[in-house]
Amino acid sequence: MSEVIQLSASIIAADLCAIGDAIQAACEAGVDGIHVDIMDHHFVPNLSIGPMVCEAIAKRDIAVPVDAHLMVTDPDAYLTSLAQAKVSCVTFHPSTSPDVLATLHSIRSYGMQSGVAFNPDEEPTIDASWLPYLDMVLMMSVFPGFCGQSFMPAVTERLASVCTWLQEHDHAHIRLAVDGGINANTLPTAYAGGARFFVVGSALYGADDLAQRVRELKGSVHG
Repeated sequence: MSEVIQLSASIIAADLCAIGDAIQAACEAGVDGIHVDIMDHHFVPNLSIGPMVCEAIAKRDIAVPVDAHLMVTDPDAYLTSLAQAKVSCVTFHPSTSPDVLATLHSIRSYGMQSGVAFNPDEEPTIDASWLPYLDMVLMMSVFPGFCGQSFMPAVTERLASVCTWLQEHDHAHIRLAVDGGINANTLPTAYAGGARFFVVGSALYGADDLAQRVRELKGSVHG
């Protein structure tokens, strides 16, 4: 029997003129979360939505948690606003923080879950001191900044490496996530590497029937 997987809908791939309806549609289709990409046009070559959108989402009182992926040069500057917006989990890139442990601790102090993210060309090095404050490791399977890119299969080896490392350190409960180019064909590949949390953008919002697409994605892994 395959392990349970979770799908988080990446709203950057939705119709941003109707973002509220797009979020509601994803929830009704059966996703397990909403994923918000926050970009500052410095860490990545794009500018996207920010904490104010997360606040608007919170007012909708949706039934699934919201996770935010910070692709910014100063993640700590966003934490207060994201906590006020009732974001469930905040993920940031270790290279953007002068003190990763302090940032993880700060996220947790706001009552949010915390995660670290790694680009496809980065070695996913996790310091053992982070583990007590870590809830998620997010591996990018595309270079962050733009949706619609193709999954990079080489990331599967990095996923497997992180999965093994977490098991060896008795922290297999930390969610191993993957973001970028996930569809019904690539999800099983990432699953084989150990991922159980999948951020899905274009493959979801490009479907005519979102509920059918969610079923296809969740049914793409067979035990």
